[in-house]
Amino acid sequence: MRNIVIVDAPSNLGLRPPAPGTVPGCHKLAGALRENGIVRRLGTSEGGVVVPPRYDLGDWREGDGVFHAAALARYTVRLADRVERHVAAGDFALVLGGDCSVQLGAALALRRLGRYGLASVDASPDFRHPGNSDRVGAAAGEELALATGRGQADLTDLEGRRPYLRDEDVRLLGTRDAFLDDPELVELRALKVPVATVSELREWGPADLGAATALSLETPALDGFWVHLDADVLDPTVMPAVDSPDPDGLLPDELLALLRPLVRSPRCVGLDVTIYDPDLDPDGTAGALLTDLVVASFGES
Repeated sequence: MRNIVIVDAPSNLGLRPPAPGTVPGCHKLAGALRENGIVRRLGTSEGGVVVPPRYDLGDWREGDGVFHAAALARYTVRLADRVERHVAAGDFALVLGGDCSVQLGAALALRRLGRYGLASVDASPDFRHPGNSDRVGAAAGEELALATGRGQADLTDLEGRRPYLRDEDVRLLGTRDAFLDDPELVELRALKVPVATVSELREWGPADLGAATALSLETPALDGFWVHLDADVLDPTVMPAVDSPDPDGLLPDELLALLRPLVRSPRCVGLDVTIYDPDLDPDGTAGALLTDLVVASFGES
C-alpha cells in the first residue's frame, strides 16, 4: 500500500459567514478527524499544516466577484506546493479541509504535474460562475467552475495554467436529485460531464458506479486522478454538521461503497475531505462517522 501523507488545509475562506460577525467552523475539520484517530488508524505520515490567511470579508459586497480572492489565490499556490511535493514523490495525499475551495490547491498541483482527472463526491456541483449565476462570491460553491477555467482570472489562471482540469476529465457523483434542473447541472449535462445523482447512483449501485468511474479515469490520457469529498453528500440525518444540510443524501454504507474503489485505484493520487463543521456537531457523532468512513474507504471490502 502506498504511503499516505496527511496535510491539514484548515481554510474557511470560501464560505459565507453562517451569521453576521461569525466565521465558518469547517476550519476545525482536520482537528476533529485527528481527535478521532485518523493518523493512527491509517498509519499515515505527517505532511504538516498549510495555515490559511485570516477570514475577513472587509468591504466586499455582492457583485464584487469572489470574496477573499487575493487570499484564496495565495493559499491555493501554497497548498499546491505541498500537494505537488507529495504526489511527485509517489505518496497518496490526504488533505483535510477546510471548505471545498481547498480542492483548487490540489487541482493546481496536479496541473503542474500533468493531466489529471477529478471524481467529485458532493451534494452540489459547485459549478456556479458568472455565466450561469448572479450570486458569484463564495468559492466553496464555485471551485469546479474555477478549476475548469470559468470565472475571474486571478483564480482561474494562476501561474498561467488555466484550466487546471479539463471538462472531459471530471466526474460528479452523489448530486442531489433536487438540483437536476438548476442552471449548473443543466450546463454540465450540456457539456457532457458525467453526473450521477443520488437516485441514479442507487439505480446503478454505488460500488459498481465507483468502480466504473475509477475505470473511466484510469485512461492512458490521464496521469491519474483526485477524489474530492464534501461531507454534505451524506444525508443530514447522519451528517447535519454542514453549512447546507439538504435532504435526500447518501447513507453511510452507500458512500463507503462508492468511495472504496475510487481511493483504492492505483491511479488515484489523493483525496480531500471538506465542509464538516465541528461547531455544528456538539456531541462529535458526525465527525466520528466521517472519520470512520474515510478510514474504511482505504480498507478491504
